Amino acid sequence: MNQPLTVEQIRRAPKVLLHDHLDGGLRPATIVELAREAGYTDLPTYDPAELGRWFRDASDSGSLERYLETFAHTTAVMQTRDALVRVAAEAAEDLAADGVVYAEQRYAPEQHLEGGLTLEEVVEAVQEGLETGEKRAADAGRSIRTGQLVTAMRHAARSSEIAELAVRYRDAGVSGFDIAGAEAGNPPTRHLDAFEYLRRENFHFTIHAGEAFGLPSIWEALQWCGCDRLGHGVRIIDDIASNENGIPQLGRLAQYVRDKRVPLEMCPSSNVQTGAAESIAAHPIGLLHDLRFRVTVNTDNRLQSGTSLSEEFAKLSEAFGYGWDDLQWFTVNAMKSAFLPFDKRLALINGTIKPGFAQLKWAAT
Repeated sequence: MNQPLTVEQIRRAPKVLLHDHLDGGLRPATIVELAREAGYTDLPTYDPAELGRWFRDASDSGSLERYLETFAHTTAVMQTRDALVRVAAEAAEDLAADGVVYAEQRYAPEQHLEGGLTLEEVVEAVQEGLETGEKRAADAGRSIRTGQLVTAMRHAARSSEIAELAVRYRDAGVSGFDIAGAEAGNPPTRHLDAFEYLRRENFHFTIHAGEAFGLPSIWEALQWCGCDRLGHGVRIIDDIASNENGIPQLGRLAQYVRDKRVPLEMCPSSNVQTGAAESIAAHPIGLLHDLRFRVTVNTDNRLQSGTSLSEEFAKLSEAFGYGWDDLQWFTVNAMKSAFLPFDKRLALINGTIKPGFAQLKWAAT
């Protein structure tokens, strides 16, 4: 078993993040400042350190529904153009400081209209912020490329409208589409019109599936909706059993997911918080890695989980003994699965990711 890699070591590695919610990654101090500017008085505390701890504690309930309730506070302070620009810029800066070289930021524009913004103005503000953050990161000697994943809420009825919005901005920063929110009672097939439209437009999309709900959610997302990636997908483990010799036996859906190289956007810490996994050490990512599913590692919500991508990798390194080769494998998986043109993905893999990991591996010998 390898000596566990530290957060400080991993931060130097070039990393790729596919599943990170913009409204789940705010700096606590920014929330406090934006709340005061907006006259929002419902925060549980106005001390940034205490607020950060509150978000983590409130998210540790073991319930996805309770976990999602914490977003009422973050979205409440993201209702103006200036607030959205600031939050997006800081997100890009924070990710770059953690060594992330490519990141897709997802959020639901329909949740940011209370201040009078239009859907288009929300997308444009977020894009301005991401580009600002990229420039600030470059000025600090860090390179990061970002894309937007425009998201519809699965319990609402605006998915077709949001899908059309995403396609309109496909050449202006939007890389793909997603649906999010509580899975139970809100199957992805409720939004079939949106997904059929996206397929007709040759547009990429991912679906939150197999997080709090099981195999039927994954099956619908793939076979009815035709998604490119699975957001979480952790419950695919329910279709894997062991025979009398302890050898894993894949069911038909799990076999399909592995054979088709369907990317799994796994978020270990978040899954533990919402009860989708008992612990990091017991997380299905270990077996799925060994079986060579197309596994990627993600943060989900950095604020609620009090985490970063480097910290997620460090936890996996400690739990499973992963070394640089494993982390590179996860990272290349993610870059292969990004909603970015093939030549640009290849350039990042061969020009940034592999050389970066090679340097770290040589330094360790």
